[in-house]
Parts: sequence; C-alpha cells; structure tokens
Amino acid sequence: MRPGPAVQLIAALVLAGAVWAVEVRTATQLNSFAWRGTADWFGGFSAVQIYDDGRRMVALSDRAVLVHARIDRDGDLITGIQTTGHWPVLSSTGQKMPGYVGDSEGIAMAPNGGFYVSFEGVHRVAYYASPGAKARVLPRPAAFRGLEGNGAFEALAIDGRGRLYAMPEQNRTAQGDIPVYRWDGQIWATPFVLPQRGRFLPVAADFGPDGRFYVLERALSLIGFRSRLRRWQIADDGPGAEEILFETGTGTHDNLEGLSVWRDTQGRLRGTMISDDNFLALQRTELVEYLLPD
Repeated sequence: MRPGPAVQLIAALVLAGAVWAVEVRTATQLNSFAWRGTADWFGGFSAVQIYDDGRRMVALSDRAVLVHARIDRDGDLITGIQTTGHWPVLSSTGQKMPGYVGDSEGIAMAPNGGFYVSFEGVHRVAYYASPGAKARVLPRPAAFRGLEGNGAFEALAIDGRGRLYAMPEQNRTAQGDIPVYRWDGQIWATPFVLPQRGRFLPVAADFGPDGRFYVLERALSLIGFRSRLRRWQIADDGPGAEEILFETGTGTHDNLEGLSVWRDTQGRLRGTMISDDNFLALQRTELVEYLLPD
C-alpha cells in the first residue's frame, strides 16, 4: 500500500556529502482573519509572537513599529483583534529610525521580559529591555556586512537556553545551504546549516514549546505568494528529523512573514502566521493559524 502524505518519505537529497531525508506531516488550517487598521503606522507586519493561551499578541512592522494587541476568539476562530499599544522601535541613541536603517524584520522574546529585533538594510540584531527603550546592538561580525541589502535577517528565534538564531533570506553557503548564525551571549557562530529546497526562502523562525525549530518560508511569483513550514530537532551535532508540515499553492495566503508556535488551552500545537501587506491596497494583513502535528 502506498503511504499517505503524513508518512511519505521524499527522495533523499545529497548536499555537501550529507544525506537529508525529509518526512511530510499534515498540518490542518484552522482559520484566516483579515486584520484591518486605519492608522498611518498600520501594516507591513513581518513578525509575530502569540502568548497568554492565544489571547495576546506582539507584532512587529518592518517600519520599526512594535504593536501589542488582544485577540478575541470563538473556539478555533479569531473573531477580532484590538490594539492595546504601539511604540516606535528606537535606535541605540533613542531616535526613531527611518528608511532602510529601521527595516525591522524578526522578533524573539527574551526570558527576562525584553526582546530582540533583527534588521535588514544595516544588518544587525538589537536587544530592547522594554517597548520604547533604546536599542543595545549586539556585535556585528564581518560575515554580516556581506549580506544582501534586502535579503538578510528576516528570521530570528530564541531557544530554551536563551541563544539567538538568525537566518538570511537570500545568502547561501558555497554548497547552496542556508547558514544559521547563533548568538550565545558572547559571540556569533555558525553551528549548522539547513538544506535549501526549491525556490522557498526563509522569512521567519521560532522554537516551539516542543523544543523543535520551525522555519516559515516564502516563494514569490508574478501572480502571488506560496508558503511552506518546515521543522527540525536541534541537537548538539546539528539539525535532524526534518519535516515539511505544509506547502501551499500560489495565492492560498497573502505574504506570510511572521511565525509563532504555541499550545492552546486543549494542549494542541498551533502555528500562527502574519502577512506583510507592504502597505499596498491590493494586499491585506492576514493572521493564519494551523493545527500542527505533535
């Protein structure tokens, strides 16, 4: 009997002498909600974090704006989103950051209540003690300076030990793999790479409550966007047990760029994603949620 998609093994790929086997699992879409706002700062959301059993949200705009919001729910459906506060993401001198300097793309919540933000344009990661606080910019190694101007740190995540993981959207190793940069509180290193598969590019990452590393990817065509979600077990010797949880057709969702993985009140694993509307009337800010296999 031919195995179903939940257990199907994709043909192994040989990359840099290593075999990467992939298992396909089935994630189930729960809902999609169009979040609308009229303020001039509203839009361009590139990162999201869900907490308080799915009732609270932190969203980050790529124009250096941080937003807190309450999520109203009816069972598995989002019924409304109410903004409870918004702040500019400031520079290390406490100034607002216009243009490419303020191209904020990824967010990771620190255990002490602060948060980290990754930036394109001027490639860097900065720590903020609270909303509205000045930035404390982490050291920038030489490898950061050669990254693509509009293809750098879209994805940022933090593990259970407080270590940061950042991935460039476009830059690849000489073997064609996705480099993963890790900050351990002292130095940046590249402990492992992830396999590039097809035209999808990483735009968000998160460590779930199950300890696995999740990466949201995007592919762009002339008629719309495609999205894919992959995850790995991360051990001392690198990533393993790669799984593809979903891969959409063109136009299924808008430009999904942010990812948060969490458990709901029933103990189920969920993935919430947010779209970047690029401040264009033809696009929308969309929150999409999937039920993920454990």
